[in-house]
Amino acid sequence: MDRAELSITLDRTGDEAVLRLAGEVDMLTAAQLSTVVNEVLADPPPRIVLDLGGVTFCDSQGLGTLVVLSRKASHAQSLLMLTHVGDFLIRVLDITGLRSALMIRNDQPTG
Repeated sequence: MDRAELSITLDRTGDEAVLRLAGEVDMLTAAQLSTVVNEVLADPPPRIVLDLGGVTFCDSQGLGTLVVLSRKASHAQSLLMLTHVGDFLIRVLDITGLRSALMIRNDQPTG
């Protein structure tokens, strides 16, 4: 079995940090995601955006990590937002009831 890969690119502007994820968010990579978000929360921006456009897989560990990170951001007076959430992940969030626990913005603002 291949080792799961997750690449995270951080782009920080004045009021938001955008993390572009590509690969799998699962039991092997969830700690990597937590580490990066925790580093961002050391000096929390008003908004942290997780761009999941490149995510090909997310297991229960990955889902749990997203919820925990959302709560951590909240405690730091930051908003964790998910964008480009794939249909497969939206379905999983609906089935598990976690969709309401996460801020999801799939439509891109115009202008």
